[in-house]
Amino acid sequence: MSIITLTTDYGLKDHFVGALKGKVLSQFPEAVVVDLSHGIEPFNILQASYMLNAAYKAFPKGTVHLIGVDAERNVETQHLVIEWDNHYFIAADNGLLTMLTQHIKPQKMVEITIHDRLPSEATDLDVLVTVACHIAKGGALSVIGKETTQIKQVTELQPQIADDLKTIRGSVIYIDHFGNVVTNISQKLFLEVAKGRPYQIPLKAGKSQRRSSPIKNIWAKYSDILGNGTFTSKDYEGEKLAIFNEAGFLEIAIFKSNPMTVGSASTLLGLSYRDTVLVEFL
Repeated sequence: MSIITLTTDYGLKDHFVGALKGKVLSQFPEAVVVDLSHGIEPFNILQASYMLNAAYKAFPKGTVHLIGVDAERNVETQHLVIEWDNHYFIAADNGLLTMLTQHIKPQKMVEITIHDRLPSEATDLDVLVTVACHIAKGGALSVIGKETTQIKQVTELQPQIADDLKTIRGSVIYIDHFGNVVTNISQKLFLEVAKGRPYQIPLKAGKSQRRSSPIKNIWAKYSDILGNGTFTSKDYEGEKLAIFNEAGFLEIAIFKSNPMTVGSASTLLGLSYRDTVLVEFL
């Protein structure tokens, strides 16, 4: 089974997603094409990188991940394919792949050089589709480009550790369908800095002191906030909480909130993309 996942900022209103799938199936009818997400905010490479980091492990080894976010090739940005953690990622070298490669070194990185072999009217996505199908069919990376050791780094929105190790300053990188707020503070980084110390996550003042008081515990999962069962889950609805989500990043949520009715962590706590989130060690 040859799987190709698609991650784009195309949305679903226009024909682009359907046409992209058609191009893949025209070259490789036997491919299993899976939509990872087409709701990435336009050109938001950090959001796309987070999505991939959160989802790729759910797929079998050898899966090919085609990423159509800010994918245009230019003088400063080439097309790249990396073999990483036994998966293949195809994207523009725009910094998107650096969140993936922070802790695991790529097995191989290849700069794609087949552009002149395709018809003159071929688009950047046509190139990426051709490479994705080639790899999914079992083709060698050496055929589609030259090996490289360079990858563009994203320097913005990186968590910062204070010199005295008393704070981690992170940023909001994603807000999900439920309005949960995902930061770029990883569990690994938190544990390395915390070293068992107590901590708190101060938040902006909300509509009540209850909502603006700091979070003093990071749970393993949402329902752990229920504690010893003295109170029902209904009693905890609307409480803010923090977890390390399945992707391993600090997430702030409101227990069983509904963004369409009562609001969410993003709206009730006033947290938006790029906002600062602090973890203070006591």
